[in-house]
Amino acid sequence: MIVIENCAVATVDPAGTEYSDGHLVLDQGRIVAVGPGHAPRYHRPVRRIDGTGCLATPGLVNTHHHLYQWATRGMAQQSDLFGWLETLYPVWAGLDAEVVAATTAAGLGWLALSGCTTSTDHHYVHPAGAGDLMAAQVEAAGGIGLRFHPCRGSMDLGRSSGGLPPDTVVEETEAALAATEEAIDRYHDPAEEAMLRVAVAPCSPFSVSPKLMTEAAALARRRGVRLHTHLAETVDEEEYCRRTHGCTPVEYAERLGWLGPDVWLAHGVHLDDAALDALAGSGTSVAHCPSSNARLGAGTARVRDLLDRGVPVGLGVDGPASQEANQLGAELRQALYAARLRGGPAALTAREALALGTVGGARCLGRGDELGSLEVGKLADVVLWRLDGLGHVGIDDPVAALVFSAPAPVELSLVGGVAVVENGELRTADPGGLARGVRRAHRVLARRAR
Repeated sequence: MIVIENCAVATVDPAGTEYSDGHLVLDQGRIVAVGPGHAPRYHRPVRRIDGTGCLATPGLVNTHHHLYQWATRGMAQQSDLFGWLETLYPVWAGLDAEVVAATTAAGLGWLALSGCTTSTDHHYVHPAGAGDLMAAQVEAAGGIGLRFHPCRGSMDLGRSSGGLPPDTVVEETEAALAATEEAIDRYHDPAEEAMLRVAVAPCSPFSVSPKLMTEAAALARRRGVRLHTHLAETVDEEEYCRRTHGCTPVEYAERLGWLGPDVWLAHGVHLDDAALDALAGSGTSVAHCPSSNARLGAGTARVRDLLDRGVPVGLGVDGPASQEANQLGAELRQALYAARLRGGPAALTAREALALGTVGGARCLGRGDELGSLEVGKLADVVLWRLDGLGHVGIDDPVAALVFSAPAPVELSLVGGVAVVENGELRTADPGGLARGVRRAHRVLARRAR
């Protein structure tokens, strides 16, 4: 049993319950009590954690990522999405299992230090002869200790067939589908407390054939797993869909059976009112990636309009090559700022930003009943943010301090009650070793790309 007390608590429950001085009790990997003041006294061994100066929140949920890109940061600095991809595809053709393992471990370790307790990853580059990249990811993620939702991505529409990626980084359609089903067989855990779940994730309208999109959706629904893809990220993508398919990206997705409560879409930047209504009516979710969208000059998603229509919206840091900071905690502020640039100072509140990063993300991943809020019975994924240092002192509202001010240090991060970060330090891996692994991976890819 773990008791956390003497801290502010933002539960992010449906009522928005908060305590200026509260406690949490965790037992057997679940939350068993949350409330004001001190916790009860228990006649059994208890670990008591003094949260003085801290804010307790649910662990953050990262709904969109490309961990392999950690080895290619800082490239194509002035490019839009298509130009950025055309620069990086040839570099990613050099991926192998060792590179993917190093970048997965480092990326998840860094996410943990920014308050993330659950992360997806959308790996869609599978060069011939690269080895078992999914196995490399799963093993590396297990060493860090976050809940992990790897999305078995795929591309089968190379340049010779009218797609954007070079033929060297795409797969044959049937091979991609077979490998996706194999990943589900080997790794997907449907249990409520699962640490590992697999999603089906063809990459994008300009890199995946209609056949692969349609059959991937059928596969996911037959196996009872979720669906993920990029959609409506840029104007170039919209123009591609109109030119190639005679419709908008959302109309194309709907035509292929890619809208529904089992689908979450990355970005959703360029959505007209009809598209917003289609997402809302179908129960489709959106992974909002404000920093990546800004870095690539893609635009600003209509988050306020999505929320007002009841569309579940979570936060994603996106790949490290288009969002080099890769701190999920910092995306709370970035989401707030992006919404206000579009809609003014009332467009998003600090508490709504926190909800995007917690319960909104849990809903995107189909885990809203298990994660995303501090409620009795939910999984014990909890973050203590230290807010009594120079960067946050003097802001009386702890949620405002977390969202508006500098990225807050993570004092403690628990996943199922197990410490991943403690006293601001990663406990499950050596950060220096992770950095050395990424440095080697970067050098390997740079050498192979020459």
